[in-house]
Amino acid sequence: MTTLAPSQTQLPQLAHPRNEGMPLDLDWVAAVQANTSAIERRAATLGGRRSVKKEYQAAWLLKAVSLIDLTTLSGDDTWGRVERLCAKARRPVNPWMLEKLGMEGLTVGAVCVYHDMVETAVRALEGTNIPVAAVSTGFPAGLSPFPLRIAEIRESVAAGAREIDIVISRRHVLTGNWQALYDEMREMREACGPAHVKAILATGELATLRNVARASLVCMMAGADFIKTSTGKETVNATLPVSLTMIRAIRDYQDRTGVKVGYKPAGGIAKAKDALLYLALMKDELGHPWLQPDLFRFGASSLLGDIERQLEHYLTGHYSAANRHAMG
Repeated sequence: MTTLAPSQTQLPQLAHPRNEGMPLDLDWVAAVQANTSAIERRAATLGGRRSVKKEYQAAWLLKAVSLIDLTTLSGDDTWGRVERLCAKARRPVNPWMLEKLGMEGLTVGAVCVYHDMVETAVRALEGTNIPVAAVSTGFPAGLSPFPLRIAEIRESVAAGAREIDIVISRRHVLTGNWQALYDEMREMREACGPAHVKAILATGELATLRNVARASLVCMMAGADFIKTSTGKETVNATLPVSLTMIRAIRDYQDRTGVKVGYKPAGGIAKAKDALLYLALMKDELGHPWLQPDLFRFGASSLLGDIERQLEHYLTGHYSAANRHAMG
């Protein structure tokens, strides 16, 4: 089996400044529109126009592994489950496969847990560069008292979380109260301190793609380092039309400010073929810098297992049972 060349799996890590935000520009927000029909047509053509096979597909799937926020956000989470998840984050793919592919040392992008499990995850990942991300601010609804949401952010950062996934108040978007959304996001960003902040828009609850585009822009103006589709708990989570809307907002923000903001689709991305579509979309719309963990993540729990199955098929010609690739 041919070892994959580094150029096929790795792209240069590009350092960039954090998003410090800017004053709220309501004229810019009001000017934002979304042509739903055109966006849906563009998204529908992606699968037929972008297809990779054999060693190229394996290389792209390895890239996808490095971009996963390996996640457990269940009411029955235990310390043992989180420790097993962290062990999987350290070695996301069976070592014999990585050796054959020449990709020893590959890890996921981050481990994402509830606040109560942050310290456990930090200890389990000690000695690695894998950050712990905490979902905070009354996840998933974001309807707890605002002072408690701010306190939760600070507690998660104090516990060792290097990334905070916050949820916005959807009512601000649905009522067009952009000043309230900006002020809320700005205060959450400040509470995060040195930790990077991912703003979860819960796009399945925002009604229209125009609302998604405007909410994306306002959160970036307020200093979000990433914008993220979903909590994974909504009826509709990440979709290609929503992703296209959000990443074009990212492109517009960069064009206006020169600042790169990251993107995280989350919820419902469970198959390797889906990951390939999102990678193709990012490469087409934003280019190579957004194929690195500092600017792109998948929020996923079961995606890794299917990627591992596809890589084993590439190496052996056979598909293994899904239960051979458990998360922990």
